[in-house]
Amino acid sequence: MSVLARSVGNAFRNKVRTAAVVAVLAVAIGLALAMLVANQAVGAKVQELNASVGTVLTVNPAGGQGFEGGGEPLTTEQATAAAAVPNVSAVVGTSSLRLRNATEAAAQAAAGQTGQGGPGGQGGQGGPGGQAAATLTTSLTAAVDAGTLGNRNQQSNGTTGSGSTTQPMRSLPITATGIGAEVDSTGKALTIAEGAGLGDYTAESTNALLGTTLAEKNNLSIGSTFTINDQAYTVAGLFDAGTSFGNNAVYVTLPTAQALAGTPTELSSMIVTVNSLENVDSTKAALQDALGTDKADVTQGQNLETAVSSLGSVKNISFIAFVAALATAGLIILLIMVMLVRERRREIGVLKAIGAPNRTIGLQFVLEALVLAALGSAAGAVIAAFASSGIASALISTNSTSTTPAATAGRGMPGGVPGGGAGFPGGGQGGNPFGGASQLLTSVTASASPEVIAAGVAAVFGVAIIGALVPALLTARIRPIEVLRGE
Repeated sequence: MSVLARSVGNAFRNKVRTAAVVAVLAVAIGLALAMLVANQAVGAKVQELNASVGTVLTVNPAGGQGFEGGGEPLTTEQATAAAAVPNVSAVVGTSSLRLRNATEAAAQAAAGQTGQGGPGGQGGQGGPGGQAAATLTTSLTAAVDAGTLGNRNQQSNGTTGSGSTTQPMRSLPITATGIGAEVDSTGKALTIAEGAGLGDYTAESTNALLGTTLAEKNNLSIGSTFTINDQAYTVAGLFDAGTSFGNNAVYVTLPTAQALAGTPTELSSMIVTVNSLENVDSTKAALQDALGTDKADVTQGQNLETAVSSLGSVKNISFIAFVAALATAGLIILLIMVMLVRERRREIGVLKAIGAPNRTIGLQFVLEALVLAALGSAAGAVIAAFASSGIASALISTNSTSTTPAATAGRGMPGGVPGGGAGFPGGGQGGNPFGGASQLLTSVTASASPEVIAAGVAAVFGVAIIGALVPALLTARIRPIEVLRGE
């Protein structure tokens, strides 16, 4: 009988014990493979973020951000100056507006509630980038309910009026952002769920992109129309920002938003893309010098840095867990093979007595360990295929929660970048440690690809060989004469 056939037969000599060993190995190997899959998925996501938005800088007016703060607005001339800075590959200007439902605004005006300085530039306040802006009305109804937090914030800002003790609550405003290219407020390409983009983003247009939840709330689809300041706009496409709050927004071309605001040469912010991750720091400094510290604030986006840092922690944790589970599988194999060698001392002595070399006897035990490892890997791969996504989500959720105190410092306040998921008061995003970057974490998808599973199984086989070598070497110490004399 060949060594391989003998090894396979020995692996199933005690079927109950074999089943128990395979079950234990399946759990350990399945956990190891799931952690490896999660590690690879998170690593791929980190690379994706660094490649897509890791090189993006945001420029806001000095002393202002979003709809809060003071200072002077940015201009198209500054955008030209930013584009001339070395290592800058693209500059996209934005112009942000707030829209109020026309019916609600009319009712509030009739009740004498205007001029309170509320969101959306009521009374000429709170314009984009610290600019003064007239009230813009729309036929759209906000897709996000104000709720307790929204009403509380609007009351504290005086947006519900003060003429009587009982005042109707306002709904949340809708963010309208003019963009010079098909990107969101983080510099990442917009995800168009239906329809098409806006075409030429450097020209005025009556086409618009609506968030999926906003379109659903207003029963709009591709080709439908709505109004802003009594001007009809056609829904050219629907985008998905990843959150209900982010989807309560409208995108139009930059000149369109500037025309609506009456500020044709002004910008709310600029999204600057650097040509490589290595040049980000130097370009940030050069950009700040070119624009002036008293004119513009250049930031790299703390939300993104927090998200990437959290993903890096998850990657490290998953790798440590993979190594630990792999070591556990190796320890199980080691203990099982030591027990088998002790049980088969008489058999080993007989084989040696009839001339079997130590190498052949040791190989028999190594192959038997590999058979057990193969069975455990097959069952473990099935476990990993079903558990990897859940484990990755649990790791990300746990790590995100643990970073909340530090990450939320100063967040949830007015002045976030419009359209980024955490902007004006009442958005309900104050408890989110990552603000507008939260979708960067939740969009991590762990899939058990054949390549990753194959790499994990190869690692398991390597550990199995190491775990079986020690017991195999013990066979060399068994002397036939001592074993046979004991019989």
